[in-house]
Amino acid sequence: MKVLKQRSTCPISTSLDVLGDKWTLLILRDMVFAGKSTYGQFLQSAEKMATNVLADRLAVLESQGLLTKAVASDKKSKFTYRLTEKGVDTIPIIIELILWGTKHCPAVVDPCLLEELQVRKEAAIEKYQRLAREKR
Repeated sequence: MKVLKQRSTCPISTSLDVLGDKWTLLILRDMVFAGKSTYGQFLQSAEKMATNVLADRLAVLESQGLLTKAVASDKKSKFTYRLTEKGVDTIPIIIELILWGTKHCPAVVDPCLLEELQVRKEAAIEKYQRLAREKR
């Protein structure tokens, strides 16, 4: 099990110990918005994460209880990853990062997704949490 060293008892610090890495947040983004669930699918992301980094971040997310890993039904040598309830609880954080990023950084965002998040944020959070729960 991958153990993270807690630097302090500050809630921001402890949250960053788990979520403060850009690759971790991109894995969560891909699970929530792109429906990715396998190692190979995560490797296909536009950011081109290195294989060793991906393996490490998936291990951290699993050890911290944000996702589960199971043998794929179609191939015994393949694993699928699913968000736990703790992982589902990160969806509002990810949505806030999307909104902040589109407001303050030049970015290309799906206009339909952006409108959904800006106009009906609470409904969007509930929708993506429900969809993540249904995949478990």
